[in-house]
Amino acid sequence: MANDEKRLNTKNLKIFSGNANLNLSQEITEYLGVDMGKGKATRFSDGEIDVVIEESIRGSDVFVVQPICSPANENIMELLIMLDAFKRASAQEINVVIPYYGYARKDRKARARDPITAKLMADLLETAGANRVITMDLHAQQIQGFFNIPLDHLQAGPILADYFQEKGLDEPVIVSPDMGGVPRARAMAENLNCPIAIIDKRRPDANVAEIMNVVGDVEGKTAIMIDDLIDTAGTMSLAAEALLKHGAKDVYACCTHPVLSGPAVDRLSKSPIKEIVVTNTIPLPKEKELDKIKVLSVAPLIGEAILRVHNRMSVSTLFEDD
Repeated sequence: MANDEKRLNTKNLKIFSGNANLNLSQEITEYLGVDMGKGKATRFSDGEIDVVIEESIRGSDVFVVQPICSPANENIMELLIMLDAFKRASAQEINVVIPYYGYARKDRKARARDPITAKLMADLLETAGANRVITMDLHAQQIQGFFNIPLDHLQAGPILADYFQEKGLDEPVIVSPDMGGVPRARAMAENLNCPIAIIDKRRPDANVAEIMNVVGDVEGKTAIMIDDLIDTAGTMSLAAEALLKHGAKDVYACCTHPVLSGPAVDRLSKSPIKEIVVTNTIPLPKEKELDKIKVLSVAPLIGEAILRVHNRMSVSTLFEDD
């Protein structure tokens, strides 16, 4: 979208940020050419969160950026309190920008007495005052239906695909690390005009993966694994080894959300994966930075989505235009 349009249509637009990913929020405001909203979330001496909004937002179109990443409990509580503050300060619209929607892996009752935390998060956000949610690459598509307010679901796939397109890898094949990720892999394969393969995996316990087989031809090809997130990196590490055993020439990995908890960094550093490409939906602290990790920014995409929502324009055309 042209810069003239950005300057013309930012009236009454207010961008605020929680503490979860201040760098991304700053990139978004710089992209839009607006100042960050004046507000802060602090702590009382007993650890309770306090939010202060330091400017008038009456009648404004407010967007607050806050991924629900680690520490997830702190960040969701901070976000809910901010939403309550915006609602009580008479904001016209309260739009929640959640680059990473945490608590999403419990999206159904897989066993008796399971909670459905993805639905719980939706209920909490609506009750606190959210009028709309903008998020990226949900862990399960059906989570969109957990909301009774509009939800715009952004995709980082085209950003990742563009990066690999520019690298010009020899004979790429896109690999889904499980059956659930096949639609994501197929979309990237269409962007890169290459075939796909699938890892047949079973998971005997949470955060434990056992590779069973590789479905598809990877021999002599450059494998690019894609997933929505990398958590403990067990799946990616085992899958990379399986792909090489099945004749892959090189293995790359990419995801939208670099959760990288527990042994993830150590596993990735020791894995045969040549490069891991992630986005900045979740901040990557110094202790998690590796030479083989490449971070791409989603700030322009989120900035465009904010602009279109603010101006009552279609968000889906961001992907149709690609």
